[in-house]
Amino acid sequence: MTDPSLESFVDVPSGSHFPIQNLPYGIFRPQEGVMPRPGVAIGSQVLDLAALQSRDLFDHPQIAERAPFSGPTLNTFMALGPDAWWHVRERLTALLQEGSALHENADLRERALFDREGVEMLLPAEVGDYTDFYCSEEHATNVGTIFRGPENALKPNWKHLPVGYHGRASSVVPSGTPVRRPCGQTRPDDDEPPVFGPTKLLDFELEVGFFVGPGNRLGENIPIERAHDHIFGMALVNDWSARDIQGWEYVPLGPFLGKSFATTVSPWIVPMDALEPFRQAGPPQDPEPLDYLHTDRDGAYDIHLEAALTPESGGVDLPATARAPHRRRMQRAARRPDGQRHDQRPGPRQLRLAPGANVARGKPHRLWRRNHAHLPRRRRPPDPDRLGRARRRRLPRGLRRMHRRGAPRAGELRHSRGQA
Repeated sequence: MTDPSLESFVDVPSGSHFPIQNLPYGIFRPQEGVMPRPGVAIGSQVLDLAALQSRDLFDHPQIAERAPFSGPTLNTFMALGPDAWWHVRERLTALLQEGSALHENADLRERALFDREGVEMLLPAEVGDYTDFYCSEEHATNVGTIFRGPENALKPNWKHLPVGYHGRASSVVPSGTPVRRPCGQTRPDDDEPPVFGPTKLLDFELEVGFFVGPGNRLGENIPIERAHDHIFGMALVNDWSARDIQGWEYVPLGPFLGKSFATTVSPWIVPMDALEPFRQAGPPQDPEPLDYLHTDRDGAYDIHLEAALTPESGGVDLPATARAPHRRRMQRAARRPDGQRHDQRPGPRQLRLAPGANVARGKPHRLWRRNHAHLPRRRRPPDPDRLGRARRRRLPRGLRRMHRRGAPRAGELRHSRGQA
């Protein structure tokens, strides 16, 4: 089903992210006032799974019994497990080739295929629980350096266990949802009381999230060798962050309001079978994980990601562009809570794959001027190169540190404006 020679009768433009080898799942609304339903992306089209189900084109007992494509979310389908997932994917691959029942039935094609630009994409699943994992050593080191300095960037437990926290499920929204700049409490000056106001260090994070399929009963563990049977697929994630709010509130219990105001999720979930050709061995783990986290199965994925900012002045060729030019490896096996004792339900979990931050090069003052030259003077953040020592101490801690360190490194956070 990932054979590169496979072709669909549906036209797939050159360079499209949705060839027949992908077939990601999503929830779409064909037009206003119509019930949302599951679909898969193929080329510039969306294939309506509810229409195929109504014609009994999925010959599988669980599909016939549960009718997972009749509702407005993918939760029922995700909960069926890998056997049903594999069958549906195999059947869709066959139906999208020439000579199939779909290809030969003009009426069915008219009912089941929609122009992707003309439909409304929604959240692909009802989010009952959401866990944010603090993985990618580069990302954790960069963020830890900003908050605690390079000598204490990684805490002692980080290389031994999956570090994570529960996010706010109600603020997980589909891509394209407007995000309001949050207000909160910060302490820009260590010698002064905290203040309340809108965040001045709004950040984005380029991440990959995964969706859990079949769950487990409360108190029962999922052995790591069976963990892949519970992962339905992956989606792009932007976990918006207010770094100045987060930096003041995160001790001692971790992020709270600085990380819970919005988490943007792609409307398309790429199934794990589509990513199988990109699975490979992860980087060596030092120290070796404990037995309950050890597996001989390759659990990393060779995926290339990029992100860019479009400032208010327009254009994207700015130092504020963030990229992941090298392929990042996601060590899913060793950074996942297999063996946890709370129940898993169908829905999203999250893994950081690449640092979501400014990777520009240059002197701090030049970087500042290029990043903020398009803003009216009254809206620009203070230029650290033009401040005296006393005023510089009143800057947010991360901006002070940026001025002291010199040229930024890949993955470091920067005080820049724009929209991810």
